[in-house]
Amino acid sequence: MKAILSALAVLASLPVLGGYLGALHPLGDSLAVFRLQAAGLLAVMSAFALMAGAVRWGRIGMLMGLLAGGVPVVWAYGTTPAPGGDLRLYQKNMLYRNDALPDLAADIRAAAPDAVTLQEVSQANLALLNDLAPDFPHQLRCDEPGAGGGAVLTRLMPVPGGEFCAPGLAAMQVQGPKGPLWLVSIHLRWPWPHNQAAQVQALLPVLEELQGPVVMAGDFNMVRWSWAFSALTATARTKAAGPVFGSYTGFAPWLVLPIDHVTAPGGGRVMARDGLGSDHLGLLADLAL
Repeated sequence: MKAILSALAVLASLPVLGGYLGALHPLGDSLAVFRLQAAGLLAVMSAFALMAGAVRWGRIGMLMGLLAGGVPVVWAYGTTPAPGGDLRLYQKNMLYRNDALPDLAADIRAAAPDAVTLQEVSQANLALLNDLAPDFPHQLRCDEPGAGGGAVLTRLMPVPGGEFCAPGLAAMQVQGPKGPLWLVSIHLRWPWPHNQAAQVQALLPVLEELQGPVVMAGDFNMVRWSWAFSALTATARTKAAGPVFGSYTGFAPWLVLPIDHVTAPGGGRVMARDGLGSDHLGLLADLAL
């Protein structure tokens, strides 16, 4: 039993360590999504190993679960947000079959943002864009097959010729409070074994070409301590607005994942809004440019 529990403790450490290998293989980022849960499993298996007398592996597992699993995630959740104030943005994955569009429109108006980034803008959800047109007259919608595309809505004046679409991305350049800046709505696919990694590799050169400040927000389907998120934000020259909190509610009440993010050159402060017909919470961010 001692040998079996030692082996189980070693096996339980693999998902925790593997979550740091996203740059080598996309499986690493998939494991990073569940880093906190993997650390909890490792702690439990290590405790059993200690009780069985496997002191060495039990202690190593406990230490690894704490340092490689628990501490980095808790640190991310506890990071103090940067003060915003330059730009207010409302981010929302609408869900392609949203049945609460009037409530969502009312919440966006109440938040009074300068810009809105949306994902899963399906044909059924176009009513929201039409409803918000008087408040946000400048709109870019990028159609995509399946659940729908992305959109950028803003009351800021667009820069002529500064609009384009890419797979999972909608970008509009506007005249911001401190000069021209890019507003980017992004929607990544699910991570490995799905093809998020290939999409990220395709979007990196797109983001690299953007001249000037970038505000990037969306459903990344990925946590901010992953390689994919770090690569995208580094290329866009942005920092994540904080704090971290669970935003995807589609699995279970006890498994709410922090996979929606807002980023800006100076970071900022983000607050959660209600689901309002979606399996993603909305994000309202006050950003620093």
